[in-house]
Amino acid sequence: MPIYQAREFFYTISMICFSHRGANTLRVQNTVEAFALAHAQGARYFELDVQLLQDGALAIHHDYSLLDTAGVNVKLKDLTAADLKKYPLKNPFTKEPAYVPLLQEVLPIITPGLELLNVELKNDDNIYPGLEQAVLAALPQELLPKILFSSFDYACLQRLRTLAPQARLGQLTRQFNVQEPLALGAESVHLKYTRFTPEIERACHEHNLKIYCYTVNTKALAMCLAAEGVDGIFTDCIADFLA
Repeated sequence: MPIYQAREFFYTISMICFSHRGANTLRVQNTVEAFALAHAQGARYFELDVQLLQDGALAIHHDYSLLDTAGVNVKLKDLTAADLKKYPLKNPFTKEPAYVPLLQEVLPIITPGLELLNVELKNDDNIYPGLEQAVLAALPQELLPKILFSSFDYACLQRLRTLAPQARLGQLTRQFNVQEPLALGAESVHLKYTRFTPEIERACHEHNLKIYCYTVNTKALAMCLAAEGVDGIFTDCIADFLA
């Protein structure tokens, strides 16, 4: 498995670096353009957010509404795939229009050479009944070994585990309890880097759980986290970590 390395101040770090929502400091996050640029820059580890539209299509978008990204307070759950083209996203980078893409539009862009794709299921309080089934059905079976599913909603991951006993799971958490990822049969714990502690490192590694932290955009911070035992990061600046 390729390992991205960043060298600075005579130290060396080695960890997995996920392209967080694509190259989103240069293109609109979670768009076709952001993922295409990240792939062109050499990214082979990706993270994206999935939501379920009214017509059953799967959209790539972080927030539950388009208020911040398009300036319109419309909920994703009330839209169809055709509706997405009605709402151009704010684009401070180029003059080209950018839109919320579908999962089926993004997969062909990032799968060549893919090492691992972290699919975050946006399903707090089961706002999207059936999201887990829809995502599993949409992903090619041969791709599943390279998919790491995550969610802040614990029940969502429980449902996914029941539907797909062999699925790779990572628990997104704000309140770490090592018994939760162990009960899920998860392989990793994902948390904000400011919440990472030596106690979490010991608890995870004692049980062979990987630790992935978000969102890390400088090599100096990445090196500190690597030295403390973090196994990987999510970054908006993937090109900086591909040297």
